[in-house]
Amino acid sequence: MTLQLEPTALILVVVVTNPRDLEIARVLGWYRIPLKSAPKVVAVDYLAFYQTAGFGEQERWRINFIASVRGHELTTRAELIRDEPDHPRAGEEYYKIQLGPLQALPHPVQADQWRRITFLYTTGELLHQAQIVKDLVVRDEERALLWQSLRERAMCSGDYGAAELPEDQFQLDPLVLAMLGGFDKIHEQFSDWDNV
Repeated sequence: MTLQLEPTALILVVVVTNPRDLEIARVLGWYRIPLKSAPKVVAVDYLAFYQTAGFGEQERWRINFIASVRGHELTTRAELIRDEPDHPRAGEEYYKIQLGPLQALPHPVQADQWRRITFLYTTGELLHQAQIVKDLVVRDEERALLWQSLRERAMCSGDYGAAELPEDQFQLDPLVLAMLGGFDKIHEQFSDWDNV
């Protein structure tokens, strides 16, 4: 089956630190995000999975898979991972993102060098064209369109009110702006983020 992505599809690139978490996404159909570190908007069309060094030399620092998002809910880590009831974060809240089947990308999107990634918003068009992770960054006037789409999605899903998500993307916290690719608008102390 060929991956068919709408150019305007909203995609959240997420981090998968080990093969077990990717297997949970594949077999059980969900991915978890701690609420305290979650991006502002989780109501997206797809998740793309950035694999870290935990995948070994041949599979690290790349995106091999994508999955459609079918919904999300708030729960605790203990409810998600029942075999770890004594985990230090067992009582913390997490988003459980319900997923469709994992789909392999036609070609992996690799990091041209090691990159620390937490979350990154992108589009179907950029993912389709990307050769390296840096190609996923939304640039210039498209960034404002992406933010408007994300804001509308959040408001429709009822996750956030308009007051929590400013209309102007540049009123955002610098970390959220970085997720949108607004590196050139971030204060001096964040200038090293250009290499994301």
